[in-house]
Amino acid sequence: NKLRRWQSRGNRWLTHPKVLTYYRGMHHTKEKGDLGVLKAQLDMYEQGYTILNPVTEHAPFDLVAYKDKQFWRVQVKFKSVDKTGGITVHFRSCWADKNGTHMQQVDKNEIDLYCVYCPDTDECYYLDPKSYKRSVTLRVEAPRNNQLRHVKLATDFRRVP
Repeated sequence: NKLRRWQSRGNRWLTHPKVLTYYRGMHHTKEKGDLGVLKAQLDMYEQGYTILNPVTEHAPFDLVAYKDKQFWRVQVKFKSVDKTGGITVHFRSCWADKNGTHMQQVDKNEIDLYCVYCPDTDECYYLDPKSYKRSVTLRVEAPRNNQLRHVKLATDFRRVP
C-alpha cells in the first residue's frame, strides 16, 4: 500500500481519519481543487500572508496573497506523487464541456505563483511559473539512477519565494 510505504519513511500524511477517508474516496476534480485551495490558504496564512478570495471562479487564479505591500495572484494545483517519485506540474488549464476535453497553456502574465498541494506528503510547494517553460517536475523521492544534477527537490519549494 502506497500510504503505508510513505508513512514508514517518516513522511507527513493526511493523518486525521475523516480527512484521510475523504481523500481516499475523492474522485471529482472540483473536490480535489477545493481541498488544494484550502490547504494553500492555510499554508500561506501560516507563512504570514493575508489571503484574499476572488468573488468569481472565472479568474485565472484561485486566490490572492498579500504580504509586505505585495500582492501575489496564486493558481493552486492538486497533484499526487507519480510512480517515479515526482510531482509533475504542467502550466496549462484543462476543462471538459459538451464539445470534449480542452487544454490551453496558461498565460503566465496573469499568475504570479503556482501553489502545488500534494496529498501524499500533505505539503504545499511554490513555483514561479515564469521560471519554467511548459512543465516542471519536483522530486519527492530521490531518483532511482542517483542523478543529482538538475534535480529539483520538492523540499526546496516549501516556502513562497
